[in-house]
Amino acid sequence: MTTGPDAMAWSDDHLWALARAERAALAEDLAALSPEQWRHATLCGQWDVEQVVAHLTAAASTDRWQWLRSMVGARLRPDVHNERRLAEQRGRTPAATLDRFRAVIGSTTAPTGHTPAYLGEVVVHAQDIRRPLGLPRTPSVDALTPVADFFARRNFAVASRTHAAGLHLRADDGPFAAGSGPLVTGSTLALVMSMAGRGAYLDELDGPGVPTLRSRLDDARA
Repeated sequence: MTTGPDAMAWSDDHLWALARAERAALAEDLAALSPEQWRHATLCGQWDVEQVVAHLTAAASTDRWQWLRSMVGARLRPDVHNERRLAEQRGRTPAATLDRFRAVIGSTTAPTGHTPAYLGEVVVHAQDIRRPLGLPRTPSVDALTPVADFFARRNFAVASRTHAAGLHLRADDGPFAAGSGPLVTGSTLALVMSMAGRGAYLDELDGPGVPTLRSRLDDARA
């Protein structure tokens, strides 16, 4: 049972405002990157920094009908859809890719009405970039909490609910708490990123449920 804030307490306007703030913060970080850093690996599979940024731009530029047409064209293969849309939003240079991302900072375009998921896309992919580069900025707990709540309740773009099933997750820096079973505790960021399948954050968690969570993420990567 979720014991943290109910997702219904967050209005779409508030969630989009948080998404705008997180996009703007990421754009500020990206502006200082060297050419080598734009080619750096991220926590997001085989994508480098520029590819993740182009993916974020694509996600903020695709409405429901565009998404449906793209998925049909990709024969319902999400990886093919993502690669095609990423290629559309990648500029001739990293600077051009960043300009395209800046242009969607205020976007509220999305394929569905699951606004916490699209806020989650921003905060997770921002950390996919920052963590390998050693960039110190962390999303706000205000932005992370509705994402954590959504991830614990539903599989969407990531198998977050599956990863968290049968565990009691509890943040030690904010109000988020969800589930029942062996305890997993840590920062809201570490809980969000671990539910999103990013094993790099597991060492920041404590509690008897951590080995179960680690095993699930290992299985998902296998």
